[in-house]
Amino acid sequence: MKINNICCIGAGYVGGPTMAVIAEKCPDINITLVDSNPDKISAWNGDLDNLPVYEPGLKEIVEKVRGKNLFFSNEIEKHINESEMIFIAVNTPTKTKGEGAGMAADLKYVISCAKQIAKSSNSDKIVIEKSTLPVRTAEKIKEILYNDGQEGVNFEILSNPEFLAEGTAIQDLYKSDRVLIGGDETVTGKNAVNELVNIYNRWIPKSKILTTNVWSSELAKLASNAMLAQRISSINSLSALCELTGAKTEELSKAIGMDKRIGTQFLKPSPGFGGSCFQKDILNLVYLCKFYGLDEVAEYWHQVVKINNYQRTRIANLVDKTLNRQSNKKIGVLGWAFKKNTNDSRESSSIYISLNLISKGYKLYIYDPKVSDKKITTDLKDNEHLIKAKHNLENKFVVCRSIDECIKNSDLILVLTEWEEFAKIKTKKKIIDTRNIVENEVYFKL
Repeated sequence: MKINNICCIGAGYVGGPTMAVIAEKCPDINITLVDSNPDKISAWNGDLDNLPVYEPGLKEIVEKVRGKNLFFSNEIEKHINESEMIFIAVNTPTKTKGEGAGMAADLKYVISCAKQIAKSSNSDKIVIEKSTLPVRTAEKIKEILYNDGQEGVNFEILSNPEFLAEGTAIQDLYKSDRVLIGGDETVTGKNAVNELVNIYNRWIPKSKILTTNVWSSELAKLASNAMLAQRISSINSLSALCELTGAKTEELSKAIGMDKRIGTQFLKPSPGFGGSCFQKDILNLVYLCKFYGLDEVAEYWHQVVKINNYQRTRIANLVDKTLNRQSNKKIGVLGWAFKKNTNDSRESSSIYISLNLISKGYKLYIYDPKVSDKKITTDLKDNEHLIKAKHNLENKFVVCRSIDECIKNSDLILVLTEWEEFAKIKTKKKIIDTRNIVENEVYFKL
């Protein structure tokens, strides 16, 4: 099968950057991102300075290939039918009800995609799981495709999980540590794997393209995220001990990281991990372990999430202690994105720490250079149920347009995202620096 057209369902943080880079590296292949959200597609087709996803370097690639071999459309069925290869890059949130609620991945969007593909395909397709999925999801997708699809149309299902770090996604795509492709160990399955290998091999060395069976590929993504999150929770748990003993977390991290068996990555203290993947994937792993009767393994991984929640609570309590529990005080929150160089605030620790502080009676002045006023407000309102009954969001927060506005109106400054511009702040007010980036003297560093 010659690949002339690729369709990616889901124009978000995974689909957007991935397809942009493939379009740049494969100018002979037409690539269309489709999404059921018309506003998102309009934004991708609109002002380059206001793309739905912010990633350093992404705007420049989109400017180069948009309208040439990279397109954005709401005509989902049309582009599914016209493509030989289809990526599924939709959200897989944690289930909120039914069996596995609170832990298992909700596959409703993936199932919807599979049904759309089955309904719209008049020719053979290679269908690729790009979303993070629980092990053996490919079985469910294949079942839907063959039950709902047209007679005589064949489908091959591949797993090709993304290992992108937001903020460095373009560089991660250019120079991947590894590209993982899982497929069936049949002749047609191997042929489908080779088609995808040949696309990535345009710019990724063969030595960094790992092929496995589908189940190994699906599980590898969950396991990788769990391992990375575990390191963050490990150093954050030790930062609490450092606070009580007089040890310095930064010095501890450096000493640990110099051991070549451990390394330096993901050992910086923080207000906790956020983003769309870590908590969701760990809870999914916990659910899978419980499902297979591995209760001790499930509890081991569950502790990683519990430590993350503990760190958020610990920081809110530290603010409260610093202000002598004077609930009429105002707090400047610097940073809303879950990490620098992204406008993604999904599961950001800033949300949960801020709600905790509002529950304690504080008013917040919030600033982030990339997250919009609307998104900050939505994040708080969507989680308003976490605030204790005697408090609500009414007049409890202000979204600021600058660092200066945020600092001027606040009694204490809380740095929650490691944006480089926050390192230079100057004020005589107390600063709690949860990222250890501020260069001048601060009241407290983790």
